[in-house]
Amino acid sequence: MPKDQPTLDLSPHVSDEVRKTTCYMCACRCGINVHMKEGPDGKQKVAYIEGNKDHPVNKGVLCAKGSAGIMQVNAPSRLKAPLKRVGPRGSGEFEEISWEEALTIATEWLAPIRAENPEKLAFFTGRDQSQSFTSFWAQHFGTPNYAAHGGFCSVNMAAAGIYTMGGAFWEFGQPDWDYTKLFMLFGVAEDHDSNPIKMGIGKIKKRGAKIIGVNPIRTGYNAVADEWVGITPGTDGLFILALVHELMKAGKIDLEYLAQYTNAPVLVDSETGLLMRDEAGKELVIDRNTGKLTPFDQKGVRPDLSATHRHAGVTHKPVFHLMAERYMSEEYAPEAVAEHCGISAERIRGIANEIARVAFEESFELDQEWTDFRGEKHKTMTGRPVSFHSMRGISAHSNGFQTCRSLHVLQILLGTVEVPGGFRFKPPYPKPATIHPKPHYGVTPGKPLDGPHLGFVHGPEDLALKPDGTAARIDKAFTWDNPMSAHGMMHMVISNAHAGDPYKIDTLFMYMANMAWNSSMNTRGVIDMLTDKDEATGEYVIPRIIYSDAYSSEMVAYADLILPDTTYLERHDCISLLDRPICEADAAADAIRWPVIEPDRDVRGFQSVLCELGARLDLPGFINEDGSQKYADYADYITNHIRKPGIGPLAGWRMGEKGLQNGRGDPNEAQLDAYIENGGFFVEHIPAGANYYKPWNMAYQEWAVGMGIIDKPEPYLFQLYVEPMRKFQRAAEGHGERQPPEHLRERVKKTMDPLPIWYAPFEDSAVDVNEYPVHALTQRPMAMYHSWGSQNAWLRQIHGHNPLYLPTNLMQKHGLKDEDWATVSSTHGSITVPVMEMAALNANTVWTWNAIGKRKGAWALEEDAPEVTKGFLLNHLIHELLPPKGDGLRWSNSDPITGQAAWFDLRVKIAKAATPPSESQPAFPPIKSPVGTGPKELKWQTKK
Repeated sequence: MPKDQPTLDLSPHVSDEVRKTTCYMCACRCGINVHMKEGPDGKQKVAYIEGNKDHPVNKGVLCAKGSAGIMQVNAPSRLKAPLKRVGPRGSGEFEEISWEEALTIATEWLAPIRAENPEKLAFFTGRDQSQSFTSFWAQHFGTPNYAAHGGFCSVNMAAAGIYTMGGAFWEFGQPDWDYTKLFMLFGVAEDHDSNPIKMGIGKIKKRGAKIIGVNPIRTGYNAVADEWVGITPGTDGLFILALVHELMKAGKIDLEYLAQYTNAPVLVDSETGLLMRDEAGKELVIDRNTGKLTPFDQKGVRPDLSATHRHAGVTHKPVFHLMAERYMSEEYAPEAVAEHCGISAERIRGIANEIARVAFEESFELDQEWTDFRGEKHKTMTGRPVSFHSMRGISAHSNGFQTCRSLHVLQILLGTVEVPGGFRFKPPYPKPATIHPKPHYGVTPGKPLDGPHLGFVHGPEDLALKPDGTAARIDKAFTWDNPMSAHGMMHMVISNAHAGDPYKIDTLFMYMANMAWNSSMNTRGVIDMLTDKDEATGEYVIPRIIYSDAYSSEMVAYADLILPDTTYLERHDCISLLDRPICEADAAADAIRWPVIEPDRDVRGFQSVLCELGARLDLPGFINEDGSQKYADYADYITNHIRKPGIGPLAGWRMGEKGLQNGRGDPNEAQLDAYIENGGFFVEHIPAGANYYKPWNMAYQEWAVGMGIIDKPEPYLFQLYVEPMRKFQRAAEGHGERQPPEHLRERVKKTMDPLPIWYAPFEDSAVDVNEYPVHALTQRPMAMYHSWGSQNAWLRQIHGHNPLYLPTNLMQKHGLKDEDWATVSSTHGSITVPVMEMAALNANTVWTWNAIGKRKGAWALEEDAPEVTKGFLLNHLIHELLPPKGDGLRWSNSDPITGQAAWFDLRVKIAKAATPPSESQPAFPPIKSPVGTGPKELKWQTKK
């Protein structure tokens, strides 16, 4: 060996200690090992983050985001202390204040609102993963104006799934990775649930299963799919219903499954369109054994899919007949939909044939006994090895709710939900829509709201309307505009508050919601709304804004009071069964985060701040009988809060009469210590024989009661025909006391069909599609998540800026080559941005990565950072309202059923920029940031 070779340390000292907690860098909530080493100051510092191999979610796998979490807790953009605005909004002029002064100001602003008119507070949170707690706080404040991130992200998927089958994709379910042989993804990008999906795809590919990716854009999961279907945006529902057409026409559906576990055999009253029920309210079917009407759940009943019921000269048909009449119509034949979808009729038929072949010719039996809700014992479990997964790509359209319903109906027709090889629910799902809360909006000054804010309506009587018919909520959720808006409509809050429609507010209180940039449509307009002043009084139209964030985001400059949050390794968090837990299909699981490091700044965890603020405001849920503060901080709340008898935020290590127990029980003062000792998580496996057929399997139902997931067994039928939607249609037809306003009658009748339908996205009819012929989409990359990833020093090296990707035909048509600049225009605005060619892209679609473009001055980035000079947002082209119709009304750019923001309906035109600009346009003036600009090099030292 040459003499000048270095001596390598082949076993470096990695850490002095390993602290196990939960990642926060995306929605996976993976388990992580945080390696600690002593720094020069003698304090423990984060040296390295790796996956926790014992964790039920990721089993040791960790992505770039998770590993880069170390750079989040060292980011120069972290806020350092509470701030009070001293200059005009948007100037970024603040002074640092103490926490005592900050909380005093917040109390002085909020106390009069609560005493006089709680609806004057609008409290909305972003992707904070603690919505059970923040909603509890808002409910005790008494405002009806609370919601979180889902209204512009996932509500179509979640609500469509819960109304149809009691659960949905995203964090609520997963494919049966052990048995699936055909896996279809619809509109799935790489940012959500990435590690479990990557692991699952690797598992089924190793086994030889086929993957079909349906997405206009071929990246990530679609790039490794065996077959890519580059569908036209907004037409997924039409494509899915064409598959339904082919399967029904060929008889390739699971008739036994439909008869036993769905409302396909339930009779529909031909005069009202409502389901026929007995006096107890149970759905009625014709029993094949007796030929008589009988409640669906009686022991021994065999529901008949083909029988009709004639009474008083009227024939009543089962749901299945209505489905056959609709979907076997030539309207849904492949030839009729091919041009719309951009998929040939031959290919649609081929995919339908492949689905049918795998579902029925490769079906199998598991030798596992189980007992259903009718008391019938089954010797085996039938496996249908076709599974589906879907995300934002089909959800963020104005036809997204019905499209998501269509996909759920497709998998139910195949009998692939909750069976071996198919789609499986994760606890606390499945839960029928009927056992979820209904939305509450009863406001009493000085008192809590009369119940939870969000929930599931079952008819016009549940809408959040005041006696005069106007909206009770500032976002107009649960109104005739958007009756089933189960997650609220965060994207409409600022616009409605500025317009004073339905009323004006006093204080906008937001957490982790970057509404002045990437979390709003109409970015320039929202900035103007936040800074607009009343001409008569000279006061801001939105009088006060309180904002909490860990980082100096674009939103910070537009707030009046800043309550700085910690980073995720510096606080307690609770990933609870009351919220969105970390469960897997075979187990209930929840998790915590805990302060593995102490903050080096004057910051506090937002949830702990709410505990103190709640006590200062005398909120009943946050004070003891003597008026003292009930919860010292969020950790105290997690440990001691009781939501209902025996049920708290965490399910593990609770106290019972005989000691520790899981699920139900009393508070345990050592509970958090038990979680930390176990790696930051708790898991309880579903017993063998209870892990499939969950909605109907009595072993699962009884286990779920014991765990506190439900209070009593709740078996139910999948709702292929969603009766609440028919109730809204009937109101629009003139029935009942509550009816929609005249301008919405036809829309309600058309869109709220109880069987899934397809209609063109609203923007297609609101703009001239000949002038704006191109679809424009955004996706989030695997290495980023929402806005905070692109301030991360490691992740920036992967995605430093984002070009606009154009298909080859559009590049050639406009004379463009890579790194040229193009002007992209919508009816709302224009941007000028760099472009790149991408062949694996729908021929009439352009796209870019979302949330990478930043505004100058924000996130401690330098003014010449690539995120600023070449990065950009499509948000500048999208408006929260549709183009005016000339009727004087404000038509939301959203799904008419749930109110989900229709981000992906955007239509644009493209032209080569005559003179390439020096940076992406529009270029906003720099923000003055309270943290300034970060150093050229970001480094810190730990001892060797």
